[in-house]
Amino acid sequence: MLRKIYEFWLQHINPRLNTLIVTIGVVGLTSCLLISFILAWLFEEILEREAFAFDTSWLYWLHGYANPSLDAVMLTITQLADARVVIVIVAVTLGILWWQHHREEAKFFALACLGALILNTGLKLFFTKPRPHLFPSLIAETSFSFPSGHALGSFVMYGFLAYLLSAHFPKFSKLIYTLAVLTIALIGLSRIYIGVHWPTDIIGGYGIGYLWLTLCIAMLRLQTRQV
Repeated sequence: MLRKIYEFWLQHINPRLNTLIVTIGVVGLTSCLLISFILAWLFEEILEREAFAFDTSWLYWLHGYANPSLDAVMLTITQLADARVVIVIVAVTLGILWWQHHREEAKFFALACLGALILNTGLKLFFTKPRPHLFPSLIAETSFSFPSGHALGSFVMYGFLAYLLSAHFPKFSKLIYTLAVLTIALIGLSRIYIGVHWPTDIIGGYGIGYLWLTLCIAMLRLQTRQV
C-alpha cells in the first residue's frame, strides 16, 4: 500500500509540485503560506465579530493629519481604483494586448480582474462587516467593509500590469515595480484616510489580492511554457 502511494507521488504529484515550485519560486510559495495564515486569523476574528484595537487607533491617528489640501490629494488617489478608471485601464490594456497578439496574456489579465471582482463581492457578502463611522467620511459608501475592494482590485490590476510591463521591458522592471507598489500602497492609505475602511480591510484586500495575483501569474507562466 505504501509503495503504491509512493509510486503515485513520484509519477503524478511530485512532477507537478516541482513545476509549481519552479514557476512560483520558493520565496513565492513561502510568502503565500504566510499570507494564508494571516488571512485565516483575520477571517476567524472577523467572523467572531472581534474588534481590532489598532483599527481604531490607526484611523484616529491618520485622521489627525486631515486638512483640505490632503483631502483633495487622497480623493484623487482613491479614484485610481474606482470602477470608471479601472474599466478604462482594463479595456485599453486588453485592446493593446490583443492587437499585439499577446492573446494568452490578455486572457489571464481578464481572468485576474474578473476574479478579483468576484472575490471582493463574494467576501463582502460573506463577512458583512460594517464600515467605520468614527468621523464623517469624505465620500459615501454603501457596501460592506471587508475586504477593501480598492485594495484587492488595485493589487491585482496594477500588480498584473507591472508583471506584464516588466516582462516586455525588463530594463525598466525596477522602476515599474516601484511605481506599482507605491500606487497600490497609496490607494490603500487613501481608503483609510477618507474614513471608508478599517486598516484590517486593507490588509485583507492586499492579502487576498496577492494570493489571487500569484495564482493567475503562475497559470499564465505554465500556459506559455506549454505553448
